[in-house]
Order: sequence, then structure tokens, then C-alpha cells
Amino acid sequence: MDLVHVLKSAVDQGCSDVHILVGKPPMMRKNGEIRPIDPSLPVLSGEETKGLIYSMLYEDQQARFEENLELDCSHDIPGLSRFRVNVLMTLNGVESAMRVISSRIPDPDTLGITPTMLDLASLPRGMVLVTGPTGSGKSTTLACLIERANQTRSEHILTIEDPIEFVYQPRKCIIRQREVGQNTKSFPNALRAALREDPDIILVGEMRDYETIGLAVTAAETGHLCFATLHTQDAPSTVARIIDVFPAHQQAQIRVQVANSLRAVIAQLLLPRRDGKGRVAVRELMIVTPAIANQIREGKPHMIYSAIDTGAQFGMVSMDKSLAEVIKRGLVDTEVALAKAHSPDQVRTLAGLRAGPGAY
Repeated sequence: MDLVHVLKSAVDQGCSDVHILVGKPPMMRKNGEIRPIDPSLPVLSGEETKGLIYSMLYEDQQARFEENLELDCSHDIPGLSRFRVNVLMTLNGVESAMRVISSRIPDPDTLGITPTMLDLASLPRGMVLVTGPTGSGKSTTLACLIERANQTRSEHILTIEDPIEFVYQPRKCIIRQREVGQNTKSFPNALRAALREDPDIILVGEMRDYETIGLAVTAAETGHLCFATLHTQDAPSTVARIIDVFPAHQQAQIRVQVANSLRAVIAQLLLPRRDGKGRVAVRELMIVTPAIANQIREGKPHMIYSAIDTGAQFGMVSMDKSLAEVIKRGLVDTEVALAKAHSPDQVRTLAGLRAGPGAY
């Protein structure tokens, strides 16, 4: 069995992820569901999965995997796609999960990214966060913002990623991309060095710990525009998560720093389309106004929900309003959308449905 053939078949079918595992044929995730890539492909043994997976790894990557029993890397098949790869050791043997990364950065209009969101790429400084669960399209939304800056600004963009996903071609900007594990030891190391590398825009692939978050906030405070991702569900919980990562004696200080540096949060979900033809992105946008900055400073993130609801003049939109919109447009099943709502009753009202249990 040839891995390139397997991956090509999966990509041609429009899958989002590929899974190589023992005791199953090669599997893929398509429209959120796991299924075989090709029913004619045989079940894989432990030796076969190891052979397939090792065929795409360099010797140093194989050695790192055998030492750590985990490996994050990327794999590029010219003319097909890039893949974000995780290799893991399981009870059954060596297995892998691969996220398909489009070789082309999508057009923002096709993704439903609003002009207000795109304008975030024009900010002179501060922090912009794109949040959501794994597989919600955060990297793709970020890529659209970075590419907009690349096309419209004459500056220096520095990305720190694990692994590199989209590869940017310099337009008006110069762009340097660094991969954790390959080009730098860690996110904190790369961020500390970044402040001496004359960047205007810094992309932090993922803020995983308080050291990375603290350095990213400092970068935003010191005149850089810093983009990053977090695995949070909505804008208010994003603010709470950033603060809660820090020890109690540092939280008052970080609240002030975040209030001063945070400019916006885009929270997004991908929901299966009602017609079965792929998934649709649903987004919340919080723009940090003086009122919201004050709520962050005072440790009242729960009050941000109402500020987003009343912030339409700034281009803000709540997750519940976006969910109601996709229900009204018939894009998503009502039950699916309501399961993701902060306030299901509010979504029902906004979508013009009867309120209360059993309304749908």
C-alpha cells in the first residue's frame, strides 16, 4: 500500500483528516464523520501502519518519535496538499492522525469572514485571538488575516507554529516562518527571540501555557500586532481562560495587561450543513471597546456577553446571534445549532422559533 495514493484518494474526496491505525483500513473524517477512505483497501497490521507512517518521516523525526513516543510535524506532497501530522504510540502500535491543509489560502468571502474581521489585519499593534475547539478552522481564518496583511502592508511578519501549516509567499511583506521542533526549541524561546528580530506582526500558532501567553501579551504591549489561537468556545471564556492560566498572585497584573493589549477575539465553530454538503463556519466577534476593557480589568468577563450583544455598531456579533442566523437561513439543523448555544432560548427567539422545551 502506498501512502501517497491513500492520501490522494482522501484529499480528492474532500476529507479534513486522515487516520492510519492498526486493525482498520485507512480512515478519513469527512463532514465531521469517520469513514473508510476506500472500502477496497485492506485492514492494516501493526507492521504495515509503522511502514506507512515511517515512509513520510525523516530519520531524525523517527528518532524523536522513538524517544518521546509522540511526534508533531508536517508533510508536504507537491501538487496535492500539506498535512499536519501527529504520530503516536498506542496499545496496538504506531498510528497517525493527519490534518489536511489546503495548499492555497482560501478567499475570505468564501469562508464568510466579515469586513470587520478582515480589518483586524490593519491594526497597528495589540493582540487578536482566534479561538474554538480542535478542527474548527482557526488556522484557516488566521491564514486569511495574515495574508490580508501580507497583501496590504509593507512590514515584517514572523510566524511561530507547531507545525507550519499554510506556507505564505511574500507579497508586500517579508515573511519568516519558524516551526517548533525544527527551527526553534519552543514557543517561549522563539517569542523571546522575536522581540530582537524586528517583527511588526507575530503569529503564535497556539498559546499553550502561561509562559507563552505572558510573552505574547508583552509582545502586543510593546508595539507589535500579535495573532494567536486558543481552544476556547467563545470570547468571554477566552478572557477568563487567559487570566486563569496565571498563578493567583499574578492575575490582577495580567488582567490589566490583557485589558490594555487585547483588541479582538474571533470565536468560531464548524457545524455540519443541513444538506450534507460539508460544514459551515459560525463565528462570534468581540471588539475590545473601552467598556469591555474595563470589564476585563475589573475581573468581570461574564458581563462581556451583554456588551457583545449591544456592540453591533462596532461590528460585533455574538455566537448566539450567528447560530440563529444559520438556523433562519436553513443551513444547519435547529437541534445542532441549539446544542452549541450559550442561551438556547435567546437563539430560538432570534431565529423566530417558539421558546421553551420542545419548541423544535
